[in-house]
Amino acid sequence: MSDQDHLKKLIALLRLAYSAELAAACAYRGHWHSVSDANERGRILQIENEEWHHRKLVGEMLKKLGTLPSRARELRATVVGRVLGTLCHLTGGLAPMYGAGRLESRNIREYETAARYARAAGHDEFADCLLMMAEVDWEHEKYFRSRVLSHLLGRRLAIWSEPPPREMIRKSFANSAESALLDQEAASLAGDRVEVPLDAVVISQHAE
Repeated sequence: MSDQDHLKKLIALLRLAYSAELAAACAYRGHWHSVSDANERGRILQIENEEWHHRKLVGEMLKKLGTLPSRARELRATVVGRVLGTLCHLTGGLAPMYGAGRLESRNIREYETAARYARAAGHDEFADCLLMMAEVDWEHEKYFRSRVLSHLLGRRLAIWSEPPPREMIRKSFANSAESALLDQEAASLAGDRVEVPLDAVVISQHAE
């Protein structure tokens, strides 16, 4: 896959993430308003604010890449986020926590993937920020998972797969970078290999 192909995939993923952060932030705003426990309200409000911050960071990346978000996706994200935020007042405490946990689990992988696309497209300057957002979303997932598992009914649900440990986010990224470098070196060595004609080998052996 060429650098240009990686760039296209990076832009597509960033545009998706930009609008997804909008939907999530709107949903979390309704979520924390629906919660009566002060500690839960404070934590979900913090998560909402972190989603707005992520959206700002992703928007800056899109601007640097010379592209804009999708207007249709932005509109859809606004509607979906507000509807989900309203439903939080009607569905009880478990459903919003479960849905948020699944969402954050997916977001971790998406930001990790975006970091790899950024590196492959020659935009290493984005990688650290994208990995940081994956780490923050890892903390979000951990919180929502704990809230689901603290619920009597939640412990009986088929919960989403648990992400690898937080430190694996950067370790996996570094390992994939090292693997890519080794592949490049191997390809370079293969390209530099000199093919010795068979008749030259025969002549050399007779000369000895």
